[in-house]
Amino acid sequence: MAWTLLALAGLFEVVWAIGLKYTEGFTRLVPSVITLIGMAISVLLLALALRHIPVGTGYAVWTGIGAVGTAILGIILFNEPATAARLACIGLIVCGIAGLKLVGSA
Repeated sequence: MAWTLLALAGLFEVVWAIGLKYTEGFTRLVPSVITLIGMAISVLLLALALRHIPVGTGYAVWTGIGAVGTAILGIILFNEPATAARLACIGLIVCGIAGLKLVGSA
């Protein structure tokens, strides 16, 4: 269950990271509210997951999910470059997340 909570926390991190772009510096109300709610849910789920997962592993996986998801959505939504090097780096982050999951306890 802790790993499920951590995965959901990572997905909500993607929500708020992408939401930041839409807030336009927190000048738009609806995107700002969605972003702040996403932040709160993400941190709450992370805190719950860290009851059973080592903090170093949990935090690294959480930020990794956020980084990969945000980078992929940046490519899709904002036409950011999808160069081979960039995609390879995203792949390395995924490998790191998988490795931490495999060696993490719980």
